[in-house]
Amino acid sequence: MITIDGANTNLRIENFANLEEILVRASSDSRLDNRIVTDVLLNDEVFSELYPHQAEDIAADAISSVEIRSVPFGEMALNIAGELYKVNEIMSGGSRQVARLFREGENEEALELFQDLLDVTRDFISMVGVLRSEFTLGEAGAFSANVEQISGLLGEMSEVLESEDWILLADLLEYELIPASENWKQIIQSLRETIRQNQRA
Repeated sequence: MITIDGANTNLRIENFANLEEILVRASSDSRLDNRIVTDVLLNDEVFSELYPHQAEDIAADAISSVEIRSVPFGEMALNIAGELYKVNEIMSGGSRQVARLFREGENEEALELFQDLLDVTRDFISMVGVLRSEFTLGEAGAFSANVEQISGLLGEMSEVLESEDWILLADLLEYELIPASENWKQIIQSLRETIRQNQRA
């Protein structure tokens, strides 16, 4: 039995060679239009690939049921936009913590956290960019200016990192990256409002 969001489909497991074929075919079902798949249950257990194309290795004769669960794209986008606030707070808090560690001479710990902070910042910019590409954002100019500002700061911090000027790096984090992070709050708010309006339309 193959179901999508609790409704039976006319797809039959025995007509497919493996799980990947089932998922590819099910993804074209109109019930998944403008929706994001959140879970796949294989034989009543949550399935997620441990390696690329693992689903291809699961033969159809080992499958008794496939259940696909999804949420509307707008709902998922709104949830992601809400998470961006938390990520933004992590960026500000992380910047303060790393700056403090550099000033206290705890360079090894500071460098470790600094790398995590860079990863979080890049992921944040990427998430905002994806949402912005899906939803027309009124503050396109502010978005571009903020991306440019953060990108410039990341480049400057990379140079300072190479010269091992930890105090200057702490200054850049505290006096430039934190205010730059704060600038994103208005954009996130605008993005959430745009997504809400899109859902009502």
